[in-house]
Amino acid sequence: MNAIVALCHFCELHGPRTLFCTEVLHAPLPQGAEDRDSPGQGEQAEEEEGGIQMSSRIHAHSPAEGASTESSSPGPKKSDMCEGCRSLAAGHPGYISHDKETSIKYVSHQHPNHPQLFSIVRQACVRSLSCEVCPGREGPIFFGDEQHGFVFSHTFFIKDSLARGFQRWYSIITIMMDRIYLINSWPFLLGKVRGVIDELQGKALKVFEAEQFGCPQRAQRMNTAFTPFLHQRNGNAARSLTSLTSDDNLWACLHTSFAWLLKACGSRLTEKLLEGAPTEDTLVQMEKLADLEEESESWDNSEAEEEEKAPVLPEGAEGRQLSQCPAGSSSLSGRGGWQPRKPPVFKSLRHMRQVLGAPSFRMLAWHVLMGNQVIWKSRDVDLVQSAFEVLRTMLPVGCVRIIPYSSRYEEAYRCNFLGLSPHVPIPTHVLSSEFAVVVEVHAAARSTLHPVGCEDEQPLSKYEFVVTSGSPVAADRVGPTILNKIEAALTNQNLSVDVVDQCLVCLKEEWMNKVKVLFKFTKVDSRPKEDTQKLLSILGASEEDNVKLLKFWMTGLSKTYKSHLMSTVRSPTASESRN
Repeated sequence: MNAIVALCHFCELHGPRTLFCTEVLHAPLPQGAEDRDSPGQGEQAEEEEGGIQMSSRIHAHSPAEGASTESSSPGPKKSDMCEGCRSLAAGHPGYISHDKETSIKYVSHQHPNHPQLFSIVRQACVRSLSCEVCPGREGPIFFGDEQHGFVFSHTFFIKDSLARGFQRWYSIITIMMDRIYLINSWPFLLGKVRGVIDELQGKALKVFEAEQFGCPQRAQRMNTAFTPFLHQRNGNAARSLTSLTSDDNLWACLHTSFAWLLKACGSRLTEKLLEGAPTEDTLVQMEKLADLEEESESWDNSEAEEEEKAPVLPEGAEGRQLSQCPAGSSSLSGRGGWQPRKPPVFKSLRHMRQVLGAPSFRMLAWHVLMGNQVIWKSRDVDLVQSAFEVLRTMLPVGCVRIIPYSSRYEEAYRCNFLGLSPHVPIPTHVLSSEFAVVVEVHAAARSTLHPVGCEDEQPLSKYEFVVTSGSPVAADRVGPTILNKIEAALTNQNLSVDVVDQCLVCLKEEWMNKVKVLFKFTKVDSRPKEDTQKLLSILGASEEDNVKLLKFWMTGLSKTYKSHLMSTVRSPTASESRN
């Protein structure tokens, strides 16, 4: 994350001051700093934690290294600093952490080395401890502008037995130029910064209580109540944060916390390309997921109520009941148990077309697109499920109703994909109906293997596929436009399977847009038949098969889209616009 995290303090002698800051460096360090930071010097104490390597040898980033460095540093001079507004001692090199994954360096020192950054941090420090304060003077607040950056600030108090009011005022600020990113990171920053503050306050409270127990300051100040306050200050009045917390490794710990904060906050939010509004398939899937969650919650509640009402069995009864269960009835045995996932039998629509043959596949695809019931009869459950997984890609998610494998026939209103065992009888009216297609899978003889070009497909070499329907699709029938485009993509060998899948997605989205227009035109606006025919001509869907397809696909529209249209029509503004 391109940001700066800083610890600020309101000094009673010098006002708001920056104590410690950590910034991100994407560019490599100067040559001198890299040489001094190399492992061959043997001068560094390194520590690795979470992919970040820490070192304390950074002479190039030390703000106080003698007269020359002090004169060039944008920070305040030594004479303008007291113990309370100084963090690192004179000559301290500062801290640096190397992120091996991203080659980013996190550098900590008292002030930023760059004059412009120093000015930004200085202004944010002054505002966080003066005018930009939340009620109670302790808590988080957000402020900033495009020119000087945006700031997340959290002010807090640290106990000090020698300070006025027995406490000193501090703030931790996070500065960055991206306002939206910083606002989205507010909950994360608030929790982590609050943790750092709690740790500092806890350490300082222990020191404060120990000092008060040894030498209470309140009674001593009561005895000197009429002495001017400025005259009673001694040299220990301005105390450093390390003294208040009694932690000599405080700045190293703060560097680790700030560096981790910058790394974690930068990696928790990622940018994604949004290509418009969610598709109908996405909305339907979200609605189905919400329905499943509600159903599972109601099921859990009903089970909890049944357990409360269930009678308590006498001791040993459970053992007797379990012993009566046959060994073969275990829920983990047989087909219901866990089994490794098998590779799909049908790999794609193109593969199925090769296996079934072009005429049989066209008839099957026509019935699928029209919403007619597709029945597969086979002993191989995996084959049936694989066929349904491939065929369902031609339909919107809301139009798919699958019963993978059943021991009896199910009516068409319950499912449009039905898998059956070979011995299950199908009603005569279904076999002769034009609204159903049956695919029977038989054991194939050696001389009747499936079509040429698929001899290498060992799993399917033992099967023969017979596709029948009460109303077979004539070879010269034009069919729906989308079916012709799908077949053109499948027969084009220059297109890979992945490209064909993307073509299928685009075709479905194109026709779902036509469905939306037709739904609003007929169901919401209630236009006459003549206008509907004109609309279908404009949409390029005036043929009989295209009209049937649009009406079937209309059942796959999401509830969200339908309710949105209805609410728009019922609103006063919509009725006024019509008139």
